Parts: sequence; C-alpha cells; structure tokens
Amino acid sequence: MKIAHKPLLAALLLALTLTFAANADVPGKHPAYLHALSDLRAARWMLQHRPGDAGVSGHEDVAIVEIDKAIGEIKHAAIDDGKNIEDHQTVDVPNNRPGRLHKALELLHKVHSDVAREEDDPMTRGLRDRAVGHIDAAIHATDGALRDAEHGG
Repeated sequence: MKIAHKPLLAALLLALTLTFAANADVPGKHPAYLHALSDLRAARWMLQHRPGDAGVSGHEDVAIVEIDKAIGEIKHAAIDDGKNIEDHQTVDVPNNRPGRLHKALELLHKVHSDVAREEDDPMTRGLRDRAVGHIDAAIHATDGALRDAEHGG
C-alpha cells in the first residue's frame, strides 16, 4: 500500500508547488509599496538632477534626505510583505528641467497616497508611519524649493 501512495503524494506535492508558483506574482497585501519605491526613486532623481540656486538646492537636499529615509522604511515594509524590492518600474521623467520640481512633487503626493493606506500588519505599521512622515517632510521641502524657484530665490 505504501507504494500506491507515492504517486498520490507526488501529485499532491506538485499541485501545491504549482499553486505557490502561480501566487508568486500575485501582489501581497500592499502592492503599492513597489510603485511607491519606483516613484520615490524617480522623484529623488528629478530633485538631484535639477540645477538651481543655493536656496532651492538646500530645500532639494532636505527632500532627497527625506526620500532616502522613506525608501529605507518602505523597503523594510515591502520585505516584510514579501515583495521583491529589486523590481524597479520605469517612470516618465520630464525633459524640461523646470518641470522636474513639479513632477517630483506630484510623485511625492502619489507616494503619500499609496503608502498611507490602512495597514493590517502591526509589525509594519511603524515602518509605514515613519515612511509617511519622511514623505511629508520631502513634500514640504519640495514645496519650499518650488516657492524659491518661482520667486527667484
């Protein structure tokens, strides 16, 4: 009888393996984490590659530091959620340099909306809350850079 169970056991294991493999690409609880990471990286690039005067650059530097901190928190939350943080999505970057601050701000607002969603996992709530705080600080700094750029310093 034990020999008769081996094919049944093998079939069951194959079925389970296929089920898990099929679910590997299914987004976890928070698929927005990967989108948020891509958008944060794009916003960071736009802030870092925009020439400006010292006042604007100071705001941009603060925004970049806060974005880096938010990326770190979101990476931890995404890893805890089983996401592949190396999955980098492409984001359209405006060619005109003046539009980069506006696009960076737009992306930061989108990231805030994506990340600030309800979190069921108590282990990642703190990570999410800290990330939102850093995103808000980056938004504030980017707003300051925009004001300075629009008013000439």
